[in-house]
Amino acid sequence: MEKMIDESKQGAHLVLTPKAGNTRKLFIESYGCAMNFSDSEVVASILSNQGYDTTKNLEDADLVLVNTCSIRDKAEQTVRKRLEKYNAVKRINPKMKVGVLGCMAERLKTKFLEEEKIVDLVVGPDAYKDLPNLLAEVDEGRNAVNVILSKEETYGDIAPTRLNSNGVTALISITRGCDNMCTFCVVPFTRGRERSRDPQSIIEELNDLASKGYKEVTLLGQNVDSYLWYGGGLKKDFAKASDIQKATATDFSKLLALCAQAQPKMRIRFSTSNPQDMSLNVVKTIAKFDNICNYIHLPVQSGSNRILKAMNRQHTVEEYLQLINDIYDIIPDCSISQDMIAGFPTETEEDHQDTLKLMEAVKYAFGYMYAYSERPGTLAERKFEDDIPLEVKKRRLAEIIDMQQKHSKFRTHSFIGDVVEVLIEKESKKSAAHWSGRNAHNHVVVFPKENYKKGDFVNVKVLSATSATLIGEAIALSKNN
Repeated sequence: MEKMIDESKQGAHLVLTPKAGNTRKLFIESYGCAMNFSDSEVVASILSNQGYDTTKNLEDADLVLVNTCSIRDKAEQTVRKRLEKYNAVKRINPKMKVGVLGCMAERLKTKFLEEEKIVDLVVGPDAYKDLPNLLAEVDEGRNAVNVILSKEETYGDIAPTRLNSNGVTALISITRGCDNMCTFCVVPFTRGRERSRDPQSIIEELNDLASKGYKEVTLLGQNVDSYLWYGGGLKKDFAKASDIQKATATDFSKLLALCAQAQPKMRIRFSTSNPQDMSLNVVKTIAKFDNICNYIHLPVQSGSNRILKAMNRQHTVEEYLQLINDIYDIIPDCSISQDMIAGFPTETEEDHQDTLKLMEAVKYAFGYMYAYSERPGTLAERKFEDDIPLEVKKRRLAEIIDMQQKHSKFRTHSFIGDVVEVLIEKESKKSAAHWSGRNAHNHVVVFPKENYKKGDFVNVKVLSATSATLIGEAIALSKNN
């Protein structure tokens, strides 16, 4: 379960610089994980070549696309409410076309056309290159659907259009799909099998971003630790590869090193990791390069071995804690965050207390926490009854959130008095006189603007902290500028 986009960005309209000669207007919104936002940049690039510029005004759009998430029922209901808004605009502008992209499109397929009469096209995550053909069908008065999952497509040959960009940070997709069949997760059914992107194309995209002034990238995948390039093909077929292919294969630790070496002044982040697949070589690579951030998002989902087994997570609590200890041995100041699910089927109060005990042992810096939401088509939906009452789920989730807030405060307060390097990303939401950025540990840092500018690396002395934010004063520009 990937959840690495700030809630403030959910549903943000995405805008790009107009292209000469384009006459049609595209309004595109994205919901869910970082991969959806990255995919929307691929879609915008494809449609830019088809005569579409993006617009932030829904009423001006010739084509409206919503890139959807199926991780939780709440995400799907949010999309359906947005479609109601689109419908109201379409009644005024009947020529406007509406399309649904992403995981929700893949899950519901043609059913979406029946349920949402407003929808003209439905496009799954692996079918975006077919958008020109699908739009041609729509222009001829027919509904269009392509939700075929690919075993090869990575969009590595498409230069994404950076949408609504701050010009400082960017996303680079390195893998697609997931082979880990966690029983609660719909991703394997909506995004297909794991396949990795040619490392050369990743480095080329990284270098292009550096040439355009970007200072930080996040390498994206449903499971980045499964990244494996040996000349093409699915990871599961690696056993059939030649000895030369195996000897020259690029795994995730090697890819991280390649990126760090290619642009030593750019910060490198990655998301998301899976405990069962993360090797200590990755951790050692992080420690070796100063420009790879000391931050790992390491979802665990539960602190109960019984529940982990029911989830089909291929690790125990003991193995997870050993990995955490190994990480701290190699990178003592590493910042670690979690995903946690409250109220998975059959979860007892003892299981819930085990989760709280795990959290107390690790003291995560951040957390992404949810009440269990049964997803149609998943193994959990077929195998288990959703038997935990909603009020119990809510109470357990509240206890998890309360503990995480306590630990987040503990982690942020440990920085008070330290000097941290901050990459300025934007103006602070609360004060036009302050900058906001992140340190290498992924903590938000706020400090007075003075003469610094967006994109600067600044050394900041931390003077105080909340549970979510470090507050300080700038000392000087970092040597990394």
